[in-house]
Amino acid sequence: MAYSVAELCIGAGGQALGLEHAGLTHALGMDIDRDACATVRHNRPGWDVRQADIRNLDGRDLRGIDVLAAGIPCPPFSVAGQQKGSDDERDLFPTMLRLVRESRPMADLIENVPGFASSRFNTYREAIFDQLRLLGYELHTNIFNAADFGVPQLRPRFVMVGIKTSLKRPFTWPQPSKTRLTIGDALYPFMAECGWAGALAWRDGAQDIAPTLVGGSKKHGGADLGSTRAKAKWASLSVDGKGVADAPPNTLTPLDAMPRLTNRMAARVQGFPEDWVFLGKKTSVYRQIGNAFPPPVATAIGQAIVNALAKGRKKRLRFCSILMSNAPS
Repeated sequence: MAYSVAELCIGAGGQALGLEHAGLTHALGMDIDRDACATVRHNRPGWDVRQADIRNLDGRDLRGIDVLAAGIPCPPFSVAGQQKGSDDERDLFPTMLRLVRESRPMADLIENVPGFASSRFNTYREAIFDQLRLLGYELHTNIFNAADFGVPQLRPRFVMVGIKTSLKRPFTWPQPSKTRLTIGDALYPFMAECGWAGALAWRDGAQDIAPTLVGGSKKHGGADLGSTRAKAKWASLSVDGKGVADAPPNTLTPLDAMPRLTNRMAARVQGFPEDWVFLGKKTSVYRQIGNAFPPPVATAIGQAIVNALAKGRKKRLRFCSILMSNAPS
């Protein structure tokens, strides 16, 4: 049985791609960003992807959806921002709560920055959790490091999964991988594809996990790799984090050069497959990539949700079989 998902704030489709790989079928995708919606439509032309503000969505239209998922905007809770929380106009947690209340899915999935789990937001966070529990959901929360799931960067993310308590479905978080992919191994094919003679030496000197890739926002930040501290970490991996390149290094690039990432490289750092196409201008594409939820992490979490729902279904089917076998002939 395939379970359906409606995904809000779908962005460039990182979480959506991961959930698809986990076996979920997308019934709806929604985002306010035009280029992000164009990206998802291009890669999945059969999906219903709408450019709209989710605050205008009627949750009753989502009834019958098995899973409601959302990557709530991060700036209200990110240490890179002002951490205004509920006072930030971009805080969509109240909208998500309303949509869960109106649609009543079997499960809901919310991801955000780990700052949302900090003591600064204890009161606000617990108020949200209390409302979800009152709506009848058993909550499971965790912070995942993307590097534990085959993604060559740190990228810690707060994840909350709610399963309808009445369904009595067991839920278990995915286990991290025992091996990690370094940025050197992940990006070596890109660094070498145009004949740069220094690519192999660069790979050998970049045998570490990269810092979290950031996309910034339309209000703040551009196509660079983050804060001064992040750029310093990228520099230790021989990557110039002050911008994004149009093309990889080539035969004319000095052996000891410190190359910049291209958008294709950034997408690889996020765990996107090579055939996922991003639409829009350079900076827009970089923001789509940098703000995405890594598909491999979403796959692992999606599989955990599907497993939980399927376990409950198997139990119900066995119970029905027993009733039928005991029925009078």
